[in-house]
Amino acid sequence: MPKGYWVAHVDVAEMGRYKDYVSANGPVFADYGAKFLVRGGQKEVREGQMRSRTVVIEFKDFATAKACYDSVAYQDAKALRDPVSAGDMEIIEGYGE
Repeated sequence: MPKGYWVAHVDVAEMGRYKDYVSANGPVFADYGAKFLVRGGQKEVREGQMRSRTVVIEFKDFATAKACYDSVAYQDAKALRDPVSAGDMEIIEGYGE
């Protein structure tokens, strides 16, 4: 079964308050077996325009990726992020196994 992924591109306006979101989302991601593949880090944009941070999170499958996002616990954590950042995020099914 293909894995599921969150792919997010984020601009953070207040890193101090954004860290509250990071702290709050840790237990949620642990509950859903999430694994960070990319979390910020050095990058070089070669085409188009991107936001300042890129995050890629892997889940065991697409359904689990969606369930994590839709969970009350994640939505509570997300409420800490929303006022201090702007971003684009998609949940996508991986290719193959």
